Amino acid sequence: MSNSFGNLFKVTTFGESHGPAIGAVIDGCPAGLAIDLNFIQQQLDRRRPGQSAITSPRKEADQVEILSGVFEGKSTGAPITLLIYNNDQQSADYDQLKNTYRPSHADYTWEKKYGVRDHRGSGRMSARETVARVAAGAVAMLILKHYHFKIQSYVSQVGEVKLNIPYQDLNLATIDENIIRCPDSNTAEKMITLIEEVKAKGDTIGGTVSCVINNTLIGLGEPVFDKLQADLAKAMLSINAAHGFDYGGGFETITKRGSELNDVFIKDGKNNITTKTNYSGGILGGMSTGSDIYFRVLFKPVSTLQVPQQTVNKLGEEVTIDPKGRHDPCVLPRAVPIVDAMAAIVMADHLLRNKTAQL
Repeated sequence: MSNSFGNLFKVTTFGESHGPAIGAVIDGCPAGLAIDLNFIQQQLDRRRPGQSAITSPRKEADQVEILSGVFEGKSTGAPITLLIYNNDQQSADYDQLKNTYRPSHADYTWEKKYGVRDHRGSGRMSARETVARVAAGAVAMLILKHYHFKIQSYVSQVGEVKLNIPYQDLNLATIDENIIRCPDSNTAEKMITLIEEVKAKGDTIGGTVSCVINNTLIGLGEPVFDKLQADLAKAMLSINAAHGFDYGGGFETITKRGSELNDVFIKDGKNNITTKTNYSGGILGGMSTGSDIYFRVLFKPVSTLQVPQQTVNKLGEEVTIDPKGRHDPCVLPRAVPIVDAMAAIVMADHLLRNKTAQL
């Protein structure tokens, strides 16, 4: 089973939803990095459940502990181990699922592959695992801060409610000012209302998270297999419920001509080479151009509904399940810090790799 991501900045996560703890081991963090524990905790607080009426009511403090790799507030170059305890498991809620396969979940595929399954809150398959990614991503962000990178994700669509404002015209500093994490208050209100309506019916809904990475360096990424957009796509599609990824002009460019989409090179006011437009999303040939990198991640509706559903058990018998667990009616507001974290891990990894590109 693969539980690691990254090349030089490598993150391995461990733990299950209803086990004693979740954690991450970071290998390859440069020595001498000031580890801001308060910053790491702030990122975890953005992801934790129980934040609002439109997220899971599970109550977890998600208090992080550092077990290794840090001495007197700085990284030592040794593996950094981050640990977050689980304190609010209600495993009995999942007893009815021990021998039953939930619709659109990985219960069936996991059991067939490994021959054993932890049915309590989906075990390792649970989105609870992403708490470790956010902790590790916060450390990656501390590296990127030295190079003035800025990563900002926000909810840009919920169901049919779409934010039709270019990111350049948004005040991204306001992302956390509402519970849906949409930087436009009018659109945010519509999104929240829609989620509340869906939740009241015991249903769920999906949408998109957009991400913008500013102040990047030129040349991050590789020209063949480890293209920057390929690694970003892999990172995003590894997140629970993620079902799509596009960057730059994305799928909407299929109606355009090449003459409309080519990013023409020019010199800016400081005599630097740049491009007149940025339909490429800040990436050319798998490598960053120095312009803003921007992409979208599509998240499907949560598969666990709060209404009875038909399915089958291990014997193939038709049964009805009525889930009792605590689930998000929409993953999007809590997915925002996860997208931030995975983007940071990719960018930190390629930043370190880029230092070997030339003598």
